[in-house]
Amino acid sequence: MSALLISPGLSVRASDEIDRLAIWSLHAEVGLYPKAGLVSVVDAGSHEDMDAGTFRRSADALAGYFGEMARAGARGADFAALKAIGIEAERRMFAATGGVNTHRGAIFSLGLLAAAAGLCRTLPGPPDPLRICRTVERWGRPILESRVPRDTSHGAQVRVRYGAPGAREEAASGFPTIAFHTLPAFRAAYARSSSLELAALQAFYAAMAVLDDNNLLYRGGIDGLAQARGLAQDFLSAGGMLAPGGRARAVALHRRFVARRLSPGGSADLLIATLFLAAEGGVITREPGAAWA
Repeated sequence: MSALLISPGLSVRASDEIDRLAIWSLHAEVGLYPKAGLVSVVDAGSHEDMDAGTFRRSADALAGYFGEMARAGARGADFAALKAIGIEAERRMFAATGGVNTHRGAIFSLGLLAAAAGLCRTLPGPPDPLRICRTVERWGRPILESRVPRDTSHGAQVRVRYGAPGAREEAASGFPTIAFHTLPAFRAAYARSSSLELAALQAFYAAMAVLDDNNLLYRGGIDGLAQARGLAQDFLSAGGMLAPGGRARAVALHRRFVARRLSPGGSADLLIATLFLAAEGGVITREPGAAWA
């Protein structure tokens, strides 16, 4: 007997799998070290109000959200409907963390990719990460036009102060940073090393090297962003995580970011999205698990 359908062409099994892969990507990101300035299982990075436990509680609280987004995407839901689902997910996150913003960016970006993945699973053809990214463009105009009343997020403040693009522009354009930078970096590193951990860290630094990261702008201004991008570019030019001594250099880079209180949270969100796409799109050739290998 075929799996029960919960929306045209999308099975319970399919939406549950999308949800599971999304939650795995959230847990996988916090398990990675060293990520310059960011929270990990080793330390809290440049943060005083959150640690790995905060992120894990947040990720667990979001279970089911990404499957709901996948089902809505498969039904052809408009952006207003997706946004309403996302707002409820934010409420669950804040309840789990005591008001700390751990995954607001991921709720937005990864949620849209889950919706796109749900739609793509109803269409002919094999899963493809770039196709999923491009599918998000169908909601591009309302994404750009969307506003959150009294939005006091770091991204909103940076937009006013610097006129910098952010997560909305990235999503509305079909995630070009993922398509042209993080996913190619992940593919190449994974092909060379067969290590999910090294490939994920390489993708993270690939994002930081090019992204106008709103968190870096908020904490360090234009100079902080430029310095962070330059350091990431130099790290990758020397081979990044795959070079001899790459991990030690990444640890030194992490400590340098912590000393300046810099935190590339936007790059972390794109890393999470890249991990999801690699798993959903078949780039990872074995079942993702809890442990890195």
